Amino acid sequence: MTGEASKCNPDTVVAQFDRKGMLLYENIEALQALKLSVDPNMIPPSSYLTTWDFSVDPCDNIGPKFLGILCSSPSNNSKSRITTLELDGAGYDGFLPPRIGTLTELTSLDLSRNRFRGPLPDALKNLNNLTRLSLSGNFFTGGIWTWIYRLKKVERIDLSENCLSGRIPARISKLRRLTQLSLSKNEFSERIPNIYALQKLQILDLDSNMLIGSLPKLPPRLRTLRLSHNKLTGHITSLVNLDHLISVDVSDNWFTGPINRGVLALPRLNHLNVSFNQFTKMEVNNYFGSGSRLRTLDAQRNHLRGHLPVKLVNFERLEVINLAHNQFTGQIPMAYGQRLGRPWRTLFLDYNFLSGRIPPEFGPVAVRIRGSLANNCLSCPLRIPLCRGQQRHASACHGVTDG
Repeated sequence: MTGEASKCNPDTVVAQFDRKGMLLYENIEALQALKLSVDPNMIPPSSYLTTWDFSVDPCDNIGPKFLGILCSSPSNNSKSRITTLELDGAGYDGFLPPRIGTLTELTSLDLSRNRFRGPLPDALKNLNNLTRLSLSGNFFTGGIWTWIYRLKKVERIDLSENCLSGRIPARISKLRRLTQLSLSKNEFSERIPNIYALQKLQILDLDSNMLIGSLPKLPPRLRTLRLSHNKLTGHITSLVNLDHLISVDVSDNWFTGPINRGVLALPRLNHLNVSFNQFTKMEVNNYFGSGSRLRTLDAQRNHLRGHLPVKLVNFERLEVINLAHNQFTGQIPMAYGQRLGRPWRTLFLDYNFLSGRIPPEFGPVAVRIRGSLANNCLSCPLRIPLCRGQQRHASACHGVTDG
């Protein structure tokens, strides 16, 4: 009886409508605050924001109004709520107002490729239903540690190409549904936190920050790992346990030690860029190359020593090789000649200390090959395209042998 009485109670009905009206008001107020935060001189005539007409309900209108806004389908007496806010990349110049946090039913927020600036408001922590957050390509500043870990349902986060700074919070590991985390081209510093708990994470992009320290234990399902242009140190041996990796870029860091044989042997690895580091050795096993999917190997500008790894010829899908600017010595393996154009199409071996004659296949096939053998100690006829560019002076080759 109590339930029926409350159902028929006029005060209760009025309260329900008051709440619906309040939710609608909050939705409209948040959109108004966002539009008012944008410099009106930076709103092009054909952009989404010009279609926002606040004389109508953004969820009830039919036609070309409120572009970039999607709403939930109402059920029973419920009111539609805004679930998607995706602006076009029209170059809007403004700020993200705290009232954005009242759009609590949002599942997707995308303001990418604009000129929004200033700190990201803590009110973002109220967007508990977000599954996708993309604010890339703006000028946002400040940190993310006070709110980002509250987005428990989020699956994809892209905050790349901003001016964000501070640490990447360890509590980001609480986002257990996360499949993509892109924080590249910012000013994040300190160490990469332990994110092993992000068991669903497939894409981790932390390129072009100021991160330091060694690699943490990384989630096992990673497919893409981008850590280039940081100040990371130590070895990359821990990558050998990430069997799902397809693309790895750890270039332009301070990594040392070997390019581990287990990394080259990863079963799905297609692209490996370890250039501009301080690696001293490349380990290539005899037995796994024929099953490898590796197509691109970039190890230029390291401190790699010894002879060129002959067993690279066993990587049947390998097409692009760059071992330039290292300290390799000895002859170019004859087997390399058999791979030129079959399938090797790019081969850079310049700025090493290679000596002796080049394989005969380098002559006729080389016209179809992009690369260079310059600045070595080779007997390299200039009529061969790969030989163009001078060899080292004899004094620099003193003590270099063909062995």
